[in-house]
Amino acid sequence: MSTAPRYQPHYTVDDYAHWEGQWELWHGVAVAMSPSPFGRHAKLLARTVAALQTAIDSAGCHATVLVEIDWIVSRDTVLRPDVIVVCGLEPEQHVVKVPALVVEILSEATRDRDLSFKLDLYREQGVRWYLVVDPETNRMQALCLGPDHRYEDRLAAGDPRSLSIDICDACRFCVDAAKLFA
Repeated sequence: MSTAPRYQPHYTVDDYAHWEGQWELWHGVAVAMSPSPFGRHAKLLARTVAALQTAIDSAGCHATVLVEIDWIVSRDTVLRPDVIVVCGLEPEQHVVKVPALVVEILSEATRDRDLSFKLDLYREQGVRWYLVVDPETNRMQALCLGPDHRYEDRLAAGDPRSLSIDICDACRFCVDAAKLFA
């Protein structure tokens, strides 16, 4: 039997706060993030943020759209999604409560992580909406957490121009997912 796991470091948020570079912390394990995204990723990020902010403002919702901010999930888990929507005012520092909505834009380096570990963690933490934007297929999955605590893709059988998203207490807005890829 290998003794390697016994010697594997287990980091905390305090350790993470001193690191340089692009990292996430997954249950005490340091995970290096990919280099800065390429143009297509950055363009989709900008369009996604603009679409969400416009829809939230138009609906008069009391929610905040944040880009690449740390979400401190627990003492040994820190994530940095591409986009987070939190209800109410923006946090003074990092996000510490469960976001209402998370967006990840897939890249070659992050695809597997975003569709496995992060998908499971977002579900476990109770993130109501998880939007997965795929630059390769020009599609978006709009995963909504159902009463059975499973994600259902609200765009799988529906019209991508009429994604109705409900967050916070009485906040409902629509996003035209097809416009992201125009």
